[in-house]
Amino acid sequence: MSIALVTNYLPGYRLPLYRLLAERLGVEVYCFGGGGAYVAQEHRDLDRQLASAPFPAHALARQRNAFALAERHGAVIASTVGRVALPAAYLGARRARRPLLLWASLWRHPRTAAHLASFPLMRHLYRRADAVLTYGPHVSRYVARYRGSDRGVFAAPQCVEPDMFAREVTATEIAQWRRELGLPDGPVALFVGRLVRAKGIETLLAAWRAVAHEGGASLCLIGDGPLRLDRARRQDGRVFFAGGFPRDRLSAAYAAADLVVVPSIETPRFLEPWGLVCNEAMSQARPVIATTAVGAAAGGLVRDGETGLVVPAGDERALAEAMSRLLHDPELRARLGSSGKAALAAYTYERAADAFARALEAAGVAAGIGADSAR
Repeated sequence: MSIALVTNYLPGYRLPLYRLLAERLGVEVYCFGGGGAYVAQEHRDLDRQLASAPFPAHALARQRNAFALAERHGAVIASTVGRVALPAAYLGARRARRPLLLWASLWRHPRTAAHLASFPLMRHLYRRADAVLTYGPHVSRYVARYRGSDRGVFAAPQCVEPDMFAREVTATEIAQWRRELGLPDGPVALFVGRLVRAKGIETLLAAWRAVAHEGGASLCLIGDGPLRLDRARRQDGRVFFAGGFPRDRLSAAYAAADLVVVPSIETPRFLEPWGLVCNEAMSQARPVIATTAVGAAAGGLVRDGETGLVVPAGDERALAEAMSRLLHDPELRARLGSSGKAALAAYTYERAADAFARALEAAGVAAGIGADSAR
């Protein structure tokens, strides 16, 4: 029998993984769409995503319809999105006596009133899921606290498309990108993401004021959101707001940058599960500065002084010092960029698919059963 995977959308960075899971394990993806402020607008066109998916993908008209999936699938993998989809998938799997695998992203439960009310359910799922897949070692450690051990817990590395982000970018592309944004000569510090408080924008702008005029450097922010400043302030301290950029053009932005900053902070609602910007930047061998509130740092991809720099979340002074250090030390930038790119060798879709296969086997799903039934 095939295996159902329940999630909300099909963003581009997940497609290679889902294709591998379909080919190797017979996974079919079920999407319910919906909200979540963390979901970027460009990822929300569910009808288009389903129509173009290179693997079996279906729409769930309502989240509660996840309850019935276990009746016609050999196992259910449910991600931790959707207030109704996850408990519905769990209850349906228990009723049908099918394995339920939890795909976990949290390494601290959100602290809003609604989220605190859901914590007993999540704690129960961590304990009772037949296996748990996680975003990385930091999430595995968190899950193991409530599960009682790390037995049945498997880290599936977070990945981005290498053909998109690791491709060779020409000098002409870099020059064109700078020209489009009106960037002056000099080093570029780059931020890519939503312009919201949880992403650390306010901390970044405050820190930048301390280094804005060092060596003629510019800060470029790619993304959009409620913290976008008015036009009159965009040039203050050589700050350039680029707005949203298509993902397939971001490789040129990373190649043009001298360093990439991921300054996320912890809020009651949000703690960065991973931060794929780190993978994207490292694919172009660019040094990353991440905070302690970034999953890629807590999970071991960004290691301070080895594959990047790590600073305390919300610490303007530490962030300013880290940016200044990289702006003034091209040898350090080159070393960290090279080491970061080498570290990405362990973050592949193939290894992520391997983790799903091991988790299914641990949950009692015979290896290859889903793939065999899909042929």
